Amino acid sequence: MSDHSSAIVRPWGLLPADHAGLWWGFLGVLAFSFTVVLTRVAVDTMTPLFIGAGRAVVAAALAGAALWMTRQVLPSRTQWLRLCVVGGGVVIGFPLLTSFALVTAPASHGAMVIALLPAATAVMVVIRGKENPPTAFWVAAGVGAVAAVGFASVQGGRIGQPHWADLLLLGAVVAAAIGYAEGGLLARQLGAWQTVSWALVLCAPLMVVLTAIAALRDTPSGGAAEWASFVYLAVVSMFLGFFAWYRGLAIGPMARVSQIQLLQPVLSICWAVLLLREHVSWATGAGAVAVIVCAGIAVRVRLREARPTRTTGGACDDVETCTSDRGGSCRTG
Repeated sequence: MSDHSSAIVRPWGLLPADHAGLWWGFLGVLAFSFTVVLTRVAVDTMTPLFIGAGRAVVAAALAGAALWMTRQVLPSRTQWLRLCVVGGGVVIGFPLLTSFALVTAPASHGAMVIALLPAATAVMVVIRGKENPPTAFWVAAGVGAVAAVGFASVQGGRIGQPHWADLLLLGAVVAAAIGYAEGGLLARQLGAWQTVSWALVLCAPLMVVLTAIAALRDTPSGGAAEWASFVYLAVVSMFLGFFAWYRGLAIGPMARVSQIQLLQPVLSICWAVLLLREHVSWATGAGAVAVIVCAGIAVRVRLREARPTRTTGGACDDVETCTSDRGGSCRTG
C-alpha cells in the first residue's frame, strides 16, 4: 500500500508519523465517550428500538451522500462480506443492545461494563489474526471479564444475579469488539471513513424497517435535550466518530491505538457525574478500575509480543503492527 492510500495518508502533515494513529484514536474515543450518557438521556422519552435503529438511518443517509459525492468505488465481493461483520457489530449490535440496556442501567454502570471493550477488541484481533499470545494475555482478559460480571452482579444488591441489562451490555461489548477488529483491518483497504460508510449503507434497509416499526408503535417525542442527544448519537457516535477511530486503527499499530480505549469508561463516568448528576458507588468505581487495569495488561502484553522488526525486503506479515513501508518492509520477528 502506498503512502498516498486513503487508509494511511498522514493528516495534512501536522501530526508526527509515530503519533498520528494515537491522536486519531483519542479523537474517536472522546466522541464515543458521550455515547452511553446521551443514550441514557434519550431513552427517557424515546424507545430504545427507535434510538438504536433511527440513529443508524440518519448516519446511513450522511454516509451515502459522502460516498456518492466522492465517487467511491464499490467494494469487492469479499469486502462486502467483511462489511457485513463490521455492520453487524457496530451498526446493529452495539447501538441496539446498549439502547435497551440503558433503559434501566445507569450510565456510569454501563460505562463500567463497557470498560471490557479494549481487552475484548484485543482478543478479537488475536483470533482474527490467528495469533498465539502468551498465557498472561488470556489471564488478564479473563480476569477482566470476571471482574466486570462480578461487580455488575454485586451492584444494586443483586449478588450472583446479573440483571438482564448487564447481559445486554456484555453482548454489546462482544459485538463492538468484533466490529472494531474487522473494521480496523478493512480500513487499510477501503479507507477509514469509507469502511464505516459502506457498513452503514449496507445495514440501512434493515434499520429503516426497524425505525419505521418503532415509530409506528410509539411516536417519538422528547424535549430539546432528548432530540439533541439523538442527533449527537446519529451524527457523531454513529458516523463522524468512526472516521477518527478507524483512521487511528488503520494507521496503527492497532494494538497500541486500541489502548486509547482505556480512557473511554473513565471519561464516560465523568460525563455521567457531571451531566446526569449520577452517584458513582464504590462497586462501580472499583469495578471500573479492575476492568481497566486488566484490559491495559492484556493489550500491553499483546503489544510487546507483536512489535514488528524492519527488514530490507519481503512483505509485511503483521497487519496489526505494520502500517507503512518506510524505506523497506516490515514483518514480525
